[in-house]
Amino acid sequence: MQQTPFDETRSMDRSRICRIETRRYRIPLPVVLSDSTHGEMRDFGLVMAEVHSDDGDRGLGYTYSVGDIGTGAIASMIADDLARVLIDADPLATEGNWHKMWWRVHFVGRGGIASFAIAALDIALWDLKGRRAGLPLWQLMGGVDHRVRAYAGGIDLDFTIDALLEQAQGFKQAGFRAIKMKVGRERIAEDVERAMAMRECLGPDFPLMADANMRWSVDQAIRAARRLAPADLHWLEEPVIPDDIDGHGRVAREGGIAIASGENLHSLHEFEYLIRSGGVDFPEPDAATLGGITPWMKVAHLAQSNSLPVTSHGVHDIHVHLLAAVSNASFLEVHGFGLERFICEPLTIRDGFALAPSRPGHGIRFDLDALEAHRVG
Repeated sequence: MQQTPFDETRSMDRSRICRIETRRYRIPLPVVLSDSTHGEMRDFGLVMAEVHSDDGDRGLGYTYSVGDIGTGAIASMIADDLARVLIDADPLATEGNWHKMWWRVHFVGRGGIASFAIAALDIALWDLKGRRAGLPLWQLMGGVDHRVRAYAGGIDLDFTIDALLEQAQGFKQAGFRAIKMKVGRERIAEDVERAMAMRECLGPDFPLMADANMRWSVDQAIRAARRLAPADLHWLEEPVIPDDIDGHGRVAREGGIAIASGENLHSLHEFEYLIRSGGVDFPEPDAATLGGITPWMKVAHLAQSNSLPVTSHGVHDIHVHLLAAVSNASFLEVHGFGLERFICEPLTIRDGFALAPSRPGHGIRFDLDALEAHRVG
């Protein structure tokens, strides 16, 4: 465990951040998963940051990486670069603390690993704020309903059709009333066959999403969207690379299908460009990769100002609070790469809704003893 030093010269007139701890884990997936971009995924990286105040409060945040790629750099940036600007700061000043971190690493960051590292600390600070107030995050942020529509995010590109349909039935039995599948196989005809099989299995009024994981060129994506039309998809996700803002606009205009995108964007400004292009119907920020809860809420409000709903990607135990706190919430994506094995009170799904917990802060308690076997460093 890496710890930042305690500054004995700090002001004593109010609570101050006195210590920040980081932990890094490499966690094997319960089963090998695959999509059109990342190929086979056998494990993922988890980086935790715990912020302590000098009056005994604390908050826990975390971020992740597919395949444990880059988590060493993320942990080092937290410990070596970001923690030092938070020591002696007011732990409740989430907006100011976020900007301190952003500008600390701006020259080498402006997204990417910097946003992952800032996210873990920002989430920890919001958790501390909620714990001190004795409120769950969704109430602290003004939410009135703890129920959020949820979909099961399947990572199933290489499943057989029989396995795909069996998984769908399992999701329905678990309480889901919306499902996302993967597309982006070698032939679009295969994607169409699989999507139509899912539509027949689920029926006409069951929301079905499809995620291409940036697989296609713009022209390929437009053709795929048109050919997938009979499957009546709720949205087509990440049809092209996130950097092609104009391409997103073309797919949205010419493909005839709603577009979800944003999980690979790492700043508020990137979302501004994407929304301005008309290339997204469902902005999809991920608090763990965007820089935390502070910018996630700004993206949600930006979407609302453009009459768009907001959805989420990953870390559903965090996002259930955020979607419950905004009035333009769409579906919560639920998939945890098996992280629920290490969470003491996993997310509850009931009749198509995820239920935000009433525990103070984000309410996530990890089984650190169980995680210890996967600790790195």
